[in-house]
Amino acid sequence: MSVWQFGFQGFDPADEGRREALCTLGNGYFATRGAAPESTADDVHYPGTYLAGCYNRLTTQVAGRAVEDESLVNAPNWLLLTFRVDDGPWFDLRRVEVLDHEQELDLERGILVRRLRFRDDGGRTTRVVQRRFVHMSAPHLAGLDTALVAEDWSGRITFRCGIDGRVTNSGVARYHALDSQHLTDHHTFQPAPDTVVLHTRTSQSRVRIAEAARARVFVDGEPVDVAHTLIQQNDLIAHDITVHLDQRSEARIEKIIALRTSRDPATSEPVVEVVDEARCAPGFDELCRSHALAWARLHREFHCGLSMSEEAQRSVRLHLFHLLQTVSPNSSDLDVGVPARGLHGEAYRGHVFWDELFVLPTLTLRRPRLARALLMYRYRRLDRARRAAAEAGLPGAMFPWQSGSNGREESQQLHLNPRSGRWLPDHTHLQRHVGIAIAHNIHHYHRATGDDEFRDEFGAEMLLEITRFFAALAHYDRSRDRYVIRGVVGPDEYHTAYPGREDPGIDNNAYTNVMTAWLCRTAAQVLHELPAERHHQLVEQLDLRHGEIDRWKRIAQRMYVPFHGDGIISQFEGYNQLDELDWDGYRQRYGDIHRLDRILEAEGDDPNRYQASKQADVLMLFYLLSAEELAGLLDGLGYPMPTGTIPANIEYYLQRTSHGSTLSAVVHAWVLARSHRHRALEFFDHALAADVHDTQRGTTSEGIHLAAMSGSIDLLQRCFAGIEVRDGALRLNPQWPTELGDLELTLRYRGQPLAITVTGRTATVRTAPGHARPPITCACGDRTVLLGAGETARFSLEHRPWQDDST
Repeated sequence: MSVWQFGFQGFDPADEGRREALCTLGNGYFATRGAAPESTADDVHYPGTYLAGCYNRLTTQVAGRAVEDESLVNAPNWLLLTFRVDDGPWFDLRRVEVLDHEQELDLERGILVRRLRFRDDGGRTTRVVQRRFVHMSAPHLAGLDTALVAEDWSGRITFRCGIDGRVTNSGVARYHALDSQHLTDHHTFQPAPDTVVLHTRTSQSRVRIAEAARARVFVDGEPVDVAHTLIQQNDLIAHDITVHLDQRSEARIEKIIALRTSRDPATSEPVVEVVDEARCAPGFDELCRSHALAWARLHREFHCGLSMSEEAQRSVRLHLFHLLQTVSPNSSDLDVGVPARGLHGEAYRGHVFWDELFVLPTLTLRRPRLARALLMYRYRRLDRARRAAAEAGLPGAMFPWQSGSNGREESQQLHLNPRSGRWLPDHTHLQRHVGIAIAHNIHHYHRATGDDEFRDEFGAEMLLEITRFFAALAHYDRSRDRYVIRGVVGPDEYHTAYPGREDPGIDNNAYTNVMTAWLCRTAAQVLHELPAERHHQLVEQLDLRHGEIDRWKRIAQRMYVPFHGDGIISQFEGYNQLDELDWDGYRQRYGDIHRLDRILEAEGDDPNRYQASKQADVLMLFYLLSAEELAGLLDGLGYPMPTGTIPANIEYYLQRTSHGSTLSAVVHAWVLARSHRHRALEFFDHALAADVHDTQRGTTSEGIHLAAMSGSIDLLQRCFAGIEVRDGALRLNPQWPTELGDLELTLRYRGQPLAITVTGRTATVRTAPGHARPPITCACGDRTVLLGAGETARFSLEHRPWQDDST
């Protein structure tokens, strides 16, 4: 198997959910899990098709409360295709003798291939090859091709091919107590002898979804004109198509589907559109060719060449593949955010968290228009964030921890601990730091792209309103002569209250406080840099007073940051007074303690009692800010950062983190890269393995972890290659381990395509030849060069020896 192939051998019902998620095919508009076409949702399979941004709300009575949840809707299953021989039973992989079974995901062309040989109860041996795609450049089309060979028998083969609307959102076990029927008002009809249509709508959001499926049959490569017998119900429509096969003959059925919704741009009426598209669509092989060409272009733009192990190379390509299936060029004209679990499953109900913080760096220096489109998802919901802040009695904009259709807070009020079976209050909506992440994304997008239009028209307004909210969240503590922020939840998530205290939230989360100081400083700077006319407009529109801006500057100088011990930044005020956990004891008793919070709650205990973190919290500061930036920020606050502060903090929190989030490995690899290279690479390997090996035991089947996947690419780009944009220059600080060979990346900086090769502490930057473009500034160490089109620069930091404290 090459590094461009990912797949599975054999049939393992217990592992099918993970395989379906990892074999998902998508194009940024919609994605379909890699479920077997003959399957329906049961204890093994879960077919799922998800349209970006298509949400619906349902209300369920849970624990005596009415709970309303918004979910990314599972659309009608277009894969439906099964078969039977003569008058035998419809095919079921669990009721035949499986001789061979493999799934191969072609990461280069975006095609999923399934190869199968089986022997049925009649002793007949049959070989099946299925290929499918979700078209990358024709985003409303997908195809499934099934070839069946009668190896040692002759007889009739009947295919059932259609669309199944009998779907619900039931792909996550812990949500089973919640209402899951999002689709209603199903209608089916046959517009042509070879085509069927199903259309439906979501019950609350009233989004109309239409799918059309066209089926054509070939025997030994020749098209055959056979009868299509219509099977029609309100929520299912299919054709039964029967052909006769001689021994060693092949029957092939080619299924092309079109899918649209009433949300789509350039759509008059979705049913009419899908009928027309299914009628006019080329055949499977021709569509495969244009689909592969679209992927080839993306591979050139997102090239990431490694000399690591084949397994690592394959995982990197898999991660890029799933990133580009979730947010692709097709997403640029859609009003969609970055769903935390991709379009691959129903965990977190398809909500948008802070994951673009880890996704945008990979996109911004390759597809800046796509990064801008994802930021515009936030801008369109700015008024909703303003309303949320006002309802909390605060000015500015309070963005939600979980967002969906319109930007209201979608975080659950209750969550189920599957270990204890108890429904518990959920306070994660107090993670106000999501607004800081959005502001950080805006600032760094502008810094990387120079997109003044976005900053001036959209970004500055968001950033100022977010700053206004956090400045109001901060209160002046006269006894400290410092500003404090109380009653929030940090990135850690385990600590949502103080032990024994009923009111949720903790005080002075260091990450939130330090980043609020960064935010206030940045907002004042951005306001100063705006063109005079836009500056005046925003000041007038937002009613920004000099006193308010002066208060931001004071907060940037007088924000409280808790410390304890010898320069350890306390995760929050009082963190060091919590009990120490018996980590070795829990590992001996439970083995896997990633979800330590669930273990403790099931024991009748509470993670709030312990110095135990789910994921990086304080260490997020070292992830988002360079050592120089953080030192400058803390020094400006009156907290000088002595040498050794960062390594000491890393070591302290490493010993107290369960890594219950896949993001934890990304952040820890990043913060260890400069001082503990080998440990950093271990965490990098953990990030690559998280979904491939389902290291969290059962979560991958509910959807991949998009931020961790994209974050692993960002580790190569910004961490190991040391690529960042600062002070109007593309800066490199290569830290690539020499024993891993070369690292090759393609980027686009200020409109200039670049090829960058990194080996150890050297880097080569090549610009693409072609039409004259303004030269770009590249810097490495104390050397700065201007590069025009078709030029090359080589940088070296070899005179600065690598210092690896891990050896």
